Amino acid sequence: MEHDFESFAALVRSRRTSLLMDRERPVSATTVDELCALAAWAPNHKKTWPWKFAEFTGAGRARLGETMAADMVDADFGDSTKREKTRTKYLRAPSVLVVGCEPHPNEMLHQENRDAVAAAIQNTLLGATALGLASFWSTPALSSPPKVLELCGFDQQDRVIGMLYLGWPVGECAVPERPVLSITRVSS
Repeated sequence: MEHDFESFAALVRSRRTSLLMDRERPVSATTVDELCALAAWAPNHKKTWPWKFAEFTGAGRARLGETMAADMVDADFGDSTKREKTRTKYLRAPSVLVVGCEPHPNEMLHQENRDAVAAAIQNTLLGATALGLASFWSTPALSSPPKVLELCGFDQQDRVIGMLYLGWPVGECAVPERPVLSITRVSS
């Protein structure tokens, strides 16, 4: 099967991290399902399929913020300003996708599971770009917040790898300059 490299390269180069999105215009559940289906095509060693997804929309976004802030209090993480910001920050997008990762008893596979979930997130972000969505990958305040894990329907041993904000763009982001790559080549 032949693919168009130039179109793919253009898609990759056009992906931006952006919160410039319409907070009122919803992203359909069907669209989120399609993006999660793309995520499941990420490579993962030993076919552990470690990714998990929970979508928050409407009042669920505020509930996610309150729950994460409660976990921060319980973990004595962050100050009152950081916790207050956490309570409202998930309202910045009409859809927030929490992406979790299952653990593995083998340490190497445990680490590879996280890498697989990161690759799954990139598939999601590229799919969002192809659909014309703005997206933002945020690292959670806590990677294993017990109340958030329960709210998401995840197991208590799972880790949260990313909070993906998804929405319809209302502006354009600047294109950041990329450093020149240095590639070491060894031929003998």
